[in-house]
Amino acid sequence: MQKFFKLGKDLYDGFLKTVSSTQSVFLLAVRLYWGLQLAQNGWGKLHNLDNVIQFFTSLGLPAPRPTAIFVASFELVAGVLLALGFFSRIAALGITVDMLVAYVTADREALLSFFSNPGKFYVADPYTFLSPDF
Repeated sequence: MQKFFKLGKDLYDGFLKTVSSTQSVFLLAVRLYWGLQLAQNGWGKLHNLDNVIQFFTSLGLPAPRPTAIFVASFELVAGVLLALGFFSRIAALGITVDMLVAYVTADREALLSFFSNPGKFYVADPYTFLSPDF
């Protein structure tokens, strides 16, 4: 019976060693995916700035033009930094703040449904980029 438990422990230890060795590759893939998606989002906003300004105006945000330029530029730069792995923790913190503000200003209903209807919270656009903790 002890041999059976030793075999199980050896298999489990081997599994942990294998999974641990692939962790950095997995985090790289996630960082690349999220970073490139966010950079693409910022790039799209910069190239459709008039639509973004109009949307920000409809939300009642102060100074919609400078805000739109800042948000689009920030998403582009933070996405590139995240994808490259430069200042990724700082970029992730900024992205988290950016997405929380997006929830509060543009999708408050989804944010407030976090406990009552979590599915609505999860399918909202800001959720995709919320807190890629690296």
